[in-house]
Amino acid sequence: MPNSTDKPSEEEQQKDSGQAVGGADAHEPSEQSLRKRDRQSTPHSSPPRFVSVEELMETAKGVTNLALAHEIVVNGSFQVKPTQPAEGSLQKRVKDIMHRAFWDCLEAQLKEDPPMYDHAIKLLGEIKETLLSFLLPGHRRLRNQIEEGLDLALIQQQAEKGTLDINNVAEFIIGMMGMLCAPSRDEEIQKLRAITGIVPLFRAIFQVLDLMKIDMANFAVSSIRPHLVQQSVEYERKKFQEFLDKQPNALDFTQNWLQDTAKVLLNCRWEEQGPGVEAAAPRASMLPPLSLHNHAYLRLLKWDHAAAPFPETLLMDQSRFQEMQLELEQLGVTAAVLLVVYNSAGAALTGLPDLMRRLKSAALVLLAAMHSPSFEAEEVFSTIAEKMCAEVASCLVQHSFSPLSPDGQRALKGQITAVRCPDNSIRKLIDSRIHTFLLGFLESSSQRSIPPLPGGLAPIQKELEGIAVKLSRLVNYNKLVFAPYYQKILQDVLEEAARTGTSIG
Repeated sequence: MPNSTDKPSEEEQQKDSGQAVGGADAHEPSEQSLRKRDRQSTPHSSPPRFVSVEELMETAKGVTNLALAHEIVVNGSFQVKPTQPAEGSLQKRVKDIMHRAFWDCLEAQLKEDPPMYDHAIKLLGEIKETLLSFLLPGHRRLRNQIEEGLDLALIQQQAEKGTLDINNVAEFIIGMMGMLCAPSRDEEIQKLRAITGIVPLFRAIFQVLDLMKIDMANFAVSSIRPHLVQQSVEYERKKFQEFLDKQPNALDFTQNWLQDTAKVLLNCRWEEQGPGVEAAAPRASMLPPLSLHNHAYLRLLKWDHAAAPFPETLLMDQSRFQEMQLELEQLGVTAAVLLVVYNSAGAALTGLPDLMRRLKSAALVLLAAMHSPSFEAEEVFSTIAEKMCAEVASCLVQHSFSPLSPDGQRALKGQITAVRCPDNSIRKLIDSRIHTFLLGFLESSSQRSIPPLPGGLAPIQKELEGIAVKLSRLVNYNKLVFAPYYQKILQDVLEEAARTGTSIG
């Protein structure tokens, strides 16, 4: 099951924001509390109270369920997956030893004269319970067949009399598994029929049953997802309110996030008026709450996670925003490189989709590690420049165009290597167009329409639309859950902007 271990847990946020559990630290103001005390904001009606260990533990239980429900709702590809201990770990070695000892004991019992079936009957009981767990309430006929075919009392009697045919019982189990499994498991069922040894057969049966349990769990997840959304919205809001009741300052970072966004937007609009324009400062009425909110979400795709606290209302999705941020940066650099190439080569490369795919694939492969500490930007971009020039030269020759001159090749390589700098004009242009597309996608998501794709983004259209869909799903769900809190904060932010002009926060 997916587990976002790099996301700060809500329990950690409680500890950070409240200096939780008594003792000497409880009487000393933290740096965080001093900072919050100095903020120019309306005082809380009641001071934050300290949280006991018991309350933290109880909250942690709720957070586990909360995170699981949230994962199912926002992750359209969420699936339950079998957990396996790491290869070579102590847990893996202990598990292997215990399993081997169990199956060796079963094999030894069956080889006795007469055979002993104590372990085998226990296994049959587990198999029976597992098969019954796959049935729906209306499957009365199948339930009766399983009860009769795996009548443990009768099997025990047959074992004591020496008349038990364990192979017939195994054949019945395999047939029933074939009826209950998903079509994707038919191949595994056929493989079971080819196993002759009874102990290897039982081991394989349990392995396939484990896979069937996973299939059943994922079927249940896909079935309940549409019905879970509204319940999950209410559940998450309730849990957050419980947290907020214990930590009244638990929305400070969210308020800062929205205030800073309003300040940035108002300042940008002031600058857009240009020098020498006699006009009043931009008014708060120029910032519709919905537009301000959508811009705020897009700022999270440029967030400095190491330096700035993430908004509390989005902590469970912080890792998702980080993943999208890294992917967008890689796609943006790729699009910038391709824009440079196509601007340099001109009409000779137009209408050649195969070339575009090759260039894009090469750039993405070379940029795959661009966020790792070992990434050597200068070396990688030099390699990209060489690769692009070689592909372009080959294409020009192939289609009877004049080859690039040595000066042209040097100029093209220089422009490509310059893209490694975040302040590169082409790169900034692509980033701006990506921002425009994503903003348009958020604002048009209620009409389920896709905004026009800005120029230069065609090579990354598929990937960009995929990210836009994921972002829209996260944003829309987050708005549903925290609507009452956002409405109040946005109202306060815009009222403050109306009073102070561009001086917010």
